[in-house]
Amino acid sequence: MATRPYVLLSAAMSADGYLDDASSQRLILSDAADLARVDAVRAASDAILVGGETIRRDNPALRVRSAAGREQRLRQGRPASPARVTLTSAGDFDPAARFFADDGIDKLVYTPSAAAGPVRERLGGMATVVGCGDPLSLPRLLDDLAGRGVGTLMVEGGASVLTQFLSAGLADEFQLAVAPLRVADETAPRLLTGVSDAAALGQLSPLDDLGALARPGGAAPGRRLAELRLTEVSRPGRMVVLRYQLTEGIAG
Repeated sequence: MATRPYVLLSAAMSADGYLDDASSQRLILSDAADLARVDAVRAASDAILVGGETIRRDNPALRVRSAAGREQRLRQGRPASPARVTLTSAGDFDPAARFFADDGIDKLVYTPSAAAGPVRERLGGMATVVGCGDPLSLPRLLDDLAGRGVGTLMVEGGASVLTQFLSAGLADEFQLAVAPLRVADETAPRLLTGVSDAAALGQLSPLDDLGALARPGGAAPGRRLAELRLTEVSRPGRMVVLRYQLTEGIAG
């Protein structure tokens, strides 16, 4: 039996490496074909994780959109959509956020152990709050999810969360969709945070093997990144989808 869930990272970025623009309105990079692909991945997952900032900024529903996908899950004896998971240090969420919708889907909020009491009090009964060490430990979070029967965890962002899973070597697969758009705004969020070397990211073509980030000179000194191996390239609609398998993390 696996000691932690299979962790699948999912993201869409512009051709020049951005997840969004810097405006207050979310930039939708995926087309209809790619959104359907992502929905199928959601339907096959046991839980979906996003960071707290993604909930505050984008207010995602994190549900399976396809009626056929929901019905198939129900026939399998599973909830219509995967459990919704986030991590936070303060729990300062809008109670009306779609993450907390009263729809019968489990909602799990992970926080540093010292903050668990106040966060639990702030959220009331809207979600299950779990303390996971000080500072918050991703391995403990994954162990707790495994104990709740989560076999596959889909991580949808944002940038900081994706970086944390990659740099901790706690991801098994990365599905990266590239849109034929250019954001060209240094204030906008990039795919990976904390990797500032221009040779590592700023000048890296989206079609290059992201394993370059784990090679000497490709990451900030001392930073631990997972080795990525490109295994599949597909083209749903106008997007190019790169599928990577990850191996054991190495030091930069």
